[in-house]
Amino acid sequence: MSPPGSGPRSVAIVGAGPTGLATALILARQGRQVVVHERFDQAKPVGAGFMLQPTGLHVLDRLGLTAQVEALGQPLIHVIGREARRGRVVLDVRLDDLRAPRPALGVHRSAIFHVLHQACVAEGVDFQTGYQVASASAGRLTDTAGRTGPTFDLIVDASGARSPIAQAHGARRMDLAWGALWGTVAWPGAPFDEGALQQVYRGASKMIGVLPCGARPHAPDRLATFFWSLKHADHDAWLGAGLDVWKAEVLSLWPEVAPILDEITDPDMLTLARYGHHTLARPVADRLAIVGDAAHSTSPQLGQGVNMGLLDAMALGDALDSHADLDEALTAYSRTRRWHIRLYQALSLGFTPFYQADGGLLPWVRDHILGKAARMPFAPRLLAATVSGLLLDPRLKA
Repeated sequence: MSPPGSGPRSVAIVGAGPTGLATALILARQGRQVVVHERFDQAKPVGAGFMLQPTGLHVLDRLGLTAQVEALGQPLIHVIGREARRGRVVLDVRLDDLRAPRPALGVHRSAIFHVLHQACVAEGVDFQTGYQVASASAGRLTDTAGRTGPTFDLIVDASGARSPIAQAHGARRMDLAWGALWGTVAWPGAPFDEGALQQVYRGASKMIGVLPCGARPHAPDRLATFFWSLKHADHDAWLGAGLDVWKAEVLSLWPEVAPILDEITDPDMLTLARYGHHTLARPVADRLAIVGDAAHSTSPQLGQGVNMGLLDAMALGDALDSHADLDEALTAYSRTRRWHIRLYQALSLGFTPFYQADGGLLPWVRDHILGKAARMPFAPRLLAATVSGLLLDPRLKA
């Protein structure tokens, strides 16, 4: 815990996603008075499953919450992608190829929300719900009704990729043409591998995925996240064509997903995720730190989003704990995260078109050139480190 008088005493956090909750917990344990501002009437998880990588698990280790999340998650050691026509493997990443292997964890967002939220409540974090933030200035938040709240020593913006605070500080979102339909379904069992994220592609314009994601809190049934790549502009046409037409197309590419499709009886069971890309050059300002997707968002092809946010939370907490002067602490936070973020933002932006794009050139390069390069002696460990978020390993700075 920080000594009395060290750094900011009162902290406002905007957003109750994993990044916001982790930040709130870290700063509350340092003895700070933390208030989380959440736009929903009740703080709740948004989204389906994701991969908690060794980087994110490292943050949970330090918080003492790994065992609780593991009890609800599904260990994953394999990411595998096949080409639909011939069944040829074109992506094959094994996390046990790492120098120090550690499985990832398939987790439903409700599981990590539950664990972090309960820990925050236990530490005395306050929650102000139904609060739609419009701006932040001089340690004060203003909501969309024009009401300005009390002054805080520090504001932490963890409100996500469309944050108005981040936009006011230079975030210029580049909307990506491709997104994905996703939904939560019961774990289908064999022939699916419960230790793997499995994907099937036709070129780069069709992608299907099945991710084991453990269970929700207080519910024993194991779950999976199912996703289908789709352009935003094609969503209305997808709705108009009807589920039967879509299901026939999916089954033609991957017949084994039939039990999953049987569960999907209404288009509203699938949510369209819209992706965009931006990276703030400087995620700090006067009495303000910007973390997670608010500071850096991109396509989820490398599965780093939640993990990067957790790393931001840890880095900000460490900087505040190490520097009594707030400006010095914010500079240290920005400096600590700079190169890891920039590397993965660049990798994600470059990697995405090989899996979500029109035309045949990029998937041909993926399957015939990159696929062969991935089988070279040095490649498996490099691929595993990339997918695990361990290039420029941020854990070494902890």
